[in-house]
Amino acid sequence: EDAGQSWQPIADKFFGGVIGSIDVADSDPNVIYVGTGSQDVRGNSSTGRGMWKSTDAGRTWSFVGLRETGAIGRIVVHPTNPDLVYAAALGHPFGRNRERGIFRSKDGGKTWDHVFALNDSTGASELVMHPTNPRILYAGMWRAERKPWTMISGGAEGGVYRSSDGGETWIKVGGGLPTGLVGKVGITISPANPDRMWAMIEAEPLGGLYRSDDAGVSWSRVNAENKIRQRAWYYYRIVADPVNESQVWLMSVQLHKSVDGGRTFEAVSIPHGDTHDLWINPTNPKIMVLGDDGGSVVSLTGGKSWSSMNLLPTAELYDVIVDHGFPYRVYTAQQDNTSISVPAWLDANTLHPMNAWMNAGGCETGPVALHPDHPDVLYGGCYGGAINRYEPKRDTRRDVIAYPQQQVGQKGSALRYRFQWVAPIVVSTHDRNVVYHASQVVHRTRDGGLNWTVISPDLTTNDKSTQGMAGGPINGDQTGVEMFNTIFALAEDHADAKVLWTGSDDGRVHLTRDGGSSWQDVTPPGMPKFATVNRIDLSRHVPGRAYVAAHRYRLDDYAPYAWRTDDYGRTWTRIADGRNGIPADYPVRVVREDPKRAGLLYAGTEFGLFVSIDNGARWQPFQRNLPVVPISDLQLWNDDLIVGTQGRSLWILDDLTPLQQLAAAKPTTPMHLFKPRDVVRADRGQGGGAGGRETPLDAPPNGAAFHLLFADSIKTPYTLEVRSSAGALVRTLTTDTTESRRRQQPVLPVKIGAHAVIWDLTWPGPLMAPDQVLWGYTGGIRVVPGEYEVRLVTATATQSHRFRVLADPRLTDVSAADYTSQFETARQLRDTLESLNRSLETMRGVRAQALASLDQATKAGVAIDLAPLAASLGSTLDSLESLMTEPRIKVTYDVLRFGGRLDNQLAETYGNVTGTNGYIHGGPEGPPTGGAVARTGELVGQWAPLLQRLEQLLTRDVAAFNAKVSALGVAPIVIQRRTKPIA
Repeated sequence: EDAGQSWQPIADKFFGGVIGSIDVADSDPNVIYVGTGSQDVRGNSSTGRGMWKSTDAGRTWSFVGLRETGAIGRIVVHPTNPDLVYAAALGHPFGRNRERGIFRSKDGGKTWDHVFALNDSTGASELVMHPTNPRILYAGMWRAERKPWTMISGGAEGGVYRSSDGGETWIKVGGGLPTGLVGKVGITISPANPDRMWAMIEAEPLGGLYRSDDAGVSWSRVNAENKIRQRAWYYYRIVADPVNESQVWLMSVQLHKSVDGGRTFEAVSIPHGDTHDLWINPTNPKIMVLGDDGGSVVSLTGGKSWSSMNLLPTAELYDVIVDHGFPYRVYTAQQDNTSISVPAWLDANTLHPMNAWMNAGGCETGPVALHPDHPDVLYGGCYGGAINRYEPKRDTRRDVIAYPQQQVGQKGSALRYRFQWVAPIVVSTHDRNVVYHASQVVHRTRDGGLNWTVISPDLTTNDKSTQGMAGGPINGDQTGVEMFNTIFALAEDHADAKVLWTGSDDGRVHLTRDGGSSWQDVTPPGMPKFATVNRIDLSRHVPGRAYVAAHRYRLDDYAPYAWRTDDYGRTWTRIADGRNGIPADYPVRVVREDPKRAGLLYAGTEFGLFVSIDNGARWQPFQRNLPVVPISDLQLWNDDLIVGTQGRSLWILDDLTPLQQLAAAKPTTPMHLFKPRDVVRADRGQGGGAGGRETPLDAPPNGAAFHLLFADSIKTPYTLEVRSSAGALVRTLTTDTTESRRRQQPVLPVKIGAHAVIWDLTWPGPLMAPDQVLWGYTGGIRVVPGEYEVRLVTATATQSHRFRVLADPRLTDVSAADYTSQFETARQLRDTLESLNRSLETMRGVRAQALASLDQATKAGVAIDLAPLAASLGSTLDSLESLMTEPRIKVTYDVLRFGGRLDNQLAETYGNVTGTNGYIHGGPEGPPTGGAVARTGELVGQWAPLLQRLEQLLTRDVAAFNAKVSALGVAPIVIQRRTKPIA
């Protein structure tokens, strides 16, 4: 809604996965149709699951069919009838099916007619409607089929087809277009001159860009440059300018623009590359939206400048790994971008999230490998077996490929080593100098990659029929994605350095227990032919236990495959078969066991996340707020679940301790408090002021999470108490909304279900006077690191658990005595400010009652005797209050006009000592400075005589006032002191 400056997901609660096409009805912009599945079929592309529709501009969605169409690459809605809609379906990308071609609905998607189909392997790559006659349609028909080892593009049926009756009948368009084998087709019609059309045709030798100036009757090839003909199966979209009949845009590796009807093209500068679609505003062609492999960007200048690419979290990730630092960092590789390392959370001092990111070596494919305790050396992989050794602190890289041989464009059978696109790399956790890399064999180095030794035979089926040149029958295309008969998964045992497991992309699992001297084929029975063993996870709890996740969706088999062995592969149990929780058409990409709880498993599938608490016997969805998207990898560390997705970037589920405890035993009480995990006292943030817009990051809870589970809604009040190891009451959280807001603390939940209450690791801050505005800090004091207890207190029972607040491990120069000194100084300031604020409330109560007594005396006709005393009392109160606070301060910047009094001075120093001044991010962690201690003493000293004067006023002046009103028969002043304890 703001020209690409921010983006919001609008369908996450309804559907997800791969999106292939979107169209908004011209006659009713509230009507949106979305087709799933990408027709630009990469080797690891996920399939679509039909079409969705919204009639309220994306607020809600309904499924409208076409589930088996696989990939819907284009939707066209009639210009005046939003219920008349056409869909161009490629079909199943990895197999043959009949549900492909052109579909039409006349009732808004309730029912569909299959109006154009050729066969079970030829679908539609393009569909355009005539700008002035919506009964005229043009379709690009394309035979396309992926296998793990090839991409088939082209057939005799391919080409341009036309319908002149709204899709009822179709004829193939000739008139000079290529005949014979035709591959992918892109079509566009000039709205400025509907007789002018362009068609991008994959063919040899006559492929290229064709133009017709007579509404498709005759065609001539206007451009055959290789730069616009690259990798037809991945590109070939072409878009006409809406007002200039000579201007046309073409999507390829770069974005190309022609101003002479397509005869010549110039590349347009864009933030990324690999362009796939372009929308041009029909009334203002300077406004454009481009979709490419980096995301989506907007131009308001006709392509001269573009919005930021970093605004959409759409990274397609491969392997994920974490180190053991604080905060821990996550390492992964992003398709069509770089490898990347990001912290699990940002320090409060981070000015921008990207300041904390870094390239982790290698390239888009990864993987990144490291010893988790020594992340000063990284190994980054790239396709073709490339691997570099990267030292981030020195920013040095060294190419340490095992055997340099160009792989792109080559047959697998011609190579010495067949490295997959994402060939696994593992740094031994037992010896950080030992690194493993896998092709069809396992390679090992002990000297940082200078020398590699092969320690295994070929651990694949070595099927030569799958090692030919990828592509065809028109063009070849071998990047490494199609390299087959390779080791796809590699794992080292956590306890025994001699135990290694491998899994291949053709369905074989092998094991060595002697460091590679000998290998056993331990493939699970029932492993289907050519299944990709995607991940192997080794248990930290049971020696010999392994979990294998395999998929076969790239052969059009969407069944879930996962196994467990407890005896080094001698026997296997299938733990995902489509009948125990994971649906029968949800391929499994990864299974990981919780390192803290044996048998607690997490499974990433093609369509979301699942969990099992009984070692895979049963599964249940674990999606929560995670988008429905392919899960490429999972990792667990520090009781967090780190999720890498294919298309929605990186997610972390903070704090798995409740689930770990549920897996061990079910709660027996209607109100249950889980044991909290230990928490580190550290400042966390989102990256300064820019973090919210430029990079849409979430910050984890900043404090201790108290997890609650309620079997029913709570009808009676309860509290959560936090106490020190000595039993001192630190904080009381309640269900009282008013008191919680006054204390600047969370209100306890009362609804049925699971809840997380975040305690910010502070004692309460000073109680504030009503309408008080301070230029300074008024929050709580952070607790000293140590042991604490949380108690769930009801009228009839108490539950309690102990946990630790840990010091930030990076602050090695801060001692326990330093934390205590900081706390005691801050407490002096807080207590003084609280005393002042309570006194203000008392004084204002006295003033209000004095005025009420005077008003009562006035009505009784005796005010003449009381007025002098009331005026004197009011004057004394005003004089004293003016030393304590500045009543004219109503908003923060009024402090600049009127100057703060003692309350503002206390708040300022309080913020200095606690390190939480609003305009200085992340103050001192450790003892207060000598100046802060001195200033604290001064301020406490200034308050003491003022408090003494107040007590004199309350005992002497108020007593005299009350004596007078009693004699006059008027209500006296009742001194009301707020004495509620701070905790």
